[in-house]
Parts: sequence; C-alpha cells; structure tokens
Amino acid sequence: MMRFFRRHRNTLMIVIAILAVPFIFYFNKTDFSARGQGDFATNFYGRKVSMVEAQRYGRLLGLAMNLGMMRFIQDLTAGARDENERTVQFIFNMLILDHEAERLGIEPTSSDVADLVRTFQPFRGPSGFDIKKYTEFTQEVLSPNGLSEAQVEQLARDEIRLNRIKELVAMSVSVPESETKSNYEQAYGQLSVSVIRLHAGDFVKDLKITDEDIQKYFDGHKAEMKTDEKRKVDFVNLSLNDDQKKLKGKEHIDALQKLADRATDFTQALAEKGADFHQVANKFQTPVQSTGEFTAAKPDPKLSGDGQLGTTAFQLSEQEPNSEPIQVADGYYVLHLAGVAPSRPLTLDEAKPKIVDALKASRSREALANKGAQAAHDIREGLKAGEPLSFAAEKVNVKTEKVPPFILMDEAEKEPDAKDKPKDRSPDMLAIKNAAASLQQPGDVSELYPWEDGGIITVLEKRDPPDENKYRDKKADLGERIKSNKREVVFYEWLRERQFEAGILKEKSETNAPPPTKKS
Repeated sequence: MMRFFRRHRNTLMIVIAILAVPFIFYFNKTDFSARGQGDFATNFYGRKVSMVEAQRYGRLLGLAMNLGMMRFIQDLTAGARDENERTVQFIFNMLILDHEAERLGIEPTSSDVADLVRTFQPFRGPSGFDIKKYTEFTQEVLSPNGLSEAQVEQLARDEIRLNRIKELVAMSVSVPESETKSNYEQAYGQLSVSVIRLHAGDFVKDLKITDEDIQKYFDGHKAEMKTDEKRKVDFVNLSLNDDQKKLKGKEHIDALQKLADRATDFTQALAEKGADFHQVANKFQTPVQSTGEFTAAKPDPKLSGDGQLGTTAFQLSEQEPNSEPIQVADGYYVLHLAGVAPSRPLTLDEAKPKIVDALKASRSREALANKGAQAAHDIREGLKAGEPLSFAAEKVNVKTEKVPPFILMDEAEKEPDAKDKPKDRSPDMLAIKNAAASLQQPGDVSELYPWEDGGIITVLEKRDPPDENKYRDKKADLGERIKSNKREVVFYEWLRERQFEAGILKEKSETNAPPPTKKS
C-alpha cells in the first residue's frame, strides 16, 4: 500500500494543491501528556483507561497496516507528528469511536463484517477473496503476534462504524453546480506561466561566517554539540539455509517456526542467572559475529539488512544487554551489547565544521525566503503599474523562464509510466503546478514555493478555458471529490468536538471553522 502512495505521489500532491484540506491543524492542540503513570488516561469520559486496554487498541494499529486499511488509519491519526503520537492518537480515537458508535446505536451485522473482510487486500487473489491467502495470513501474521481472526473482524466492524458515523455527521454537505463548474475551470483550464527559479546555493557563496559567529553559535548550542554515541554488539543469526528458503506454503512456515522456537530457547538460556552470551551460543552450536563501533544513524554493515537491528542495538543497556529474538526476512537475530562509547561534548575546533554548515544552511534559507518574498512583491507591483514582466523581473535581478502550457489536472500525468506523458515536462513541474494552483487572473504572481534546493515563483500570463464538451464527463467525479473533501472537514470538526468531550483536549479551539483552502 505504501508503495502505491509513493508511486502516485505526484498526482496526489497536485490534487492536494487544488482540492485538499490541511486536516493536520485540527489536531495540533491534543493533550497527549495527560496520562498517569499506571493508567493510559485518568479522565476519559470520566473514567480511567488502563494500559492493558490501551495496548489492546495499539496492537490493532499494526494489524490495520498489515491489512492495508490506510484510509481508516489516516482518519484516526491525521496530524500525528511522529510514530509515538500516531499510536496514542489512534488509541484515543478508537476509544471515542467505540463510545460514539454505542451512543448512536451503530452496530454492523455479521454479514456486513464478513463482506468487508473479504475485500481486504491481503486476502485477495485473481478471482477475488482467496481462502488460501486468508489462511496464510492467519498463520504468518496473526498467530505469531498473538492475534486471531477476531481482531480482523473487530477492525472490519470498526471501519464500518466509522464510515457510518462519517455519513451521519456529513449528511447536510452539498456542492452547488456553480462550485463544481468553478473547480472544473480551475483544474482543467490551460495555464501559460513564466517561472522564476531561486536556488539556495546562489546565496551561500556570498555568506561570510566569522569566528565571532561560530563562537556565539557554539555558546548557544553547547548542549547539542556532542559526538554521536557509538556501540558494538555481538550477535547470532538463526536463518534458513538456501534449500529452506526455496520452500513454499506450510513447509516454509514450519521451517520458520522451528527457527522461532530455537531463538526462543536461546534467549531463555540467556535469561538464566550467570549466563554468558558466548557460552550459550557455543552450547547451541551457533557462531557469534561481532560488529565494529557504529552510530544510530549509520549502523554497522553487518546490521544494515534490517533497520530494526540497529534500532534494537541502541535500546540495550548494561542491565539488559541481550535482545529478544528479532525477526527478519529469513530468520532471527539475537543481539548482545558488547561495548558503548558514550557521547561527549565537542570542542570548539571539533564542532566548527558542523557550525559553519549549520550557519550557512540557515542563513542561505533566510536569504532565499527574503529574496523570494521581495521579488514576488516587487514584480506584482510592477505588473500592476503596467511594466512588462521582463522589466519588472530585471529590476529585482531575477530571470524569468517560460514553460510549455499545462493543465493542473493533466490526465497524461496521473500515471508516472504513462506512454503519452509529455517528454518536455520540466523536472520541477510538480512545484510549478503547486505554485500556480492559486493564480486566477493574468498578471497574478505566486508567493515563493519551496522546492528541493530552493524555490519557485510563477507568474500567470494567460488562462485558456477548458473544453466545455468534457465538463459533463468530469462533472460527477469532480463534484464527488469536492463533496468528499467537505465531508472530511465536517468529520474532523466533529471528531475534535468529541475529543474535547472525552477529556483529551484541555480546551476547544478558538474557532471551529476549517482553515482556509485554496480555491479550485
């Protein structure tokens, strides 16, 4: 599923620029710190939520990801800034979903649940629902993680309840014909624009970083000026041999299960009083491998095959030097902390290269932003005064470039591998489209749109109306897309209200109105 999002990221970003709503702001005041030591929440709808109950919902998040329920997850985690907050938010919103579904009397039938389960991507084959895939998922994903079909059915039930609630709270949403027509003209009209490209590197060469600047930065950031902690680990790798890797179905599962049992026996032996990692490995006739010193950001090459190995290495301690079995593609690893080189403060000389790079990056970004804002303002004023674009741009010492006319929602660009994709498409066309999405009339000038190593300003020179004969074909789809976005806004407003009632939010937001969106 994530591969799908990466594959279609260009189209998705353009749609966001034209039609989407920045839902993230609905959640930026959630009080995730109001949790006691022994309970997940102490005042949730006036009751306590135990850590056991919260963990049960937290495990469902991982299962939902394995089932490809990305829309469901997004609805319940929108705005989360990291994985920890994402999990906490999912748990709270699942609790709210339970509470509200019961209050509204929403309970799917068994047949509804079964029908939805059959549509989950991991259970689908060429002809639809595949019982063999379902069985394999149960054996390879559910059972090893202490889950069962009951949790799959629970998530299906929750998705149905969530969708019905979304329908209820957004029943009054409608899209007038005039709005659909306006969006069609904006999305499918042909734009002719000139582009101004600014590069951060152009501002670096003129920057002068003095010793005084370096000393001042060092004094203000001493707590951050440290070497990276380094670690060494010993490890055993219990993996399938080449012949076992070729096994399929039950035989492959059985081989992995034997490895899992062996890895569990290994860690249990390590848990015995006075156990030595090397002696236990020798007893199990398993060779011990060792890494060199490595940092969290750059794991040892011997651990680079799976990201969780390096992460786990930095979770070990002198008190708990041995890891639990870590499952990888063809087996299990068990790590043992062999040494730690603690982080230490850098001297001024050691920190100097990093400080210079940080100051250059910060000041070049600031110079770029100032130049972009000034250029956009002055060109805008010059065009209003009747100056030619070339003259207005020359006055602020920037260069304009024409790009081939384009349509914001160009059908040829929906698929990255489309054969009819324009060959002369600029590499930064995505940024150009996003920058131009809000421009309405010839002479309009965009603000600086950040992009890779700089930013882009667009100037609308001409807007040709779209093909009116195609409007009828696009009308239904476009209208539904606009309505869907409006429904999402209403749902997130409703969910925020429920968060306040549940006691998650300390106070209501200053306004319940959605953030302003770009007209499309």
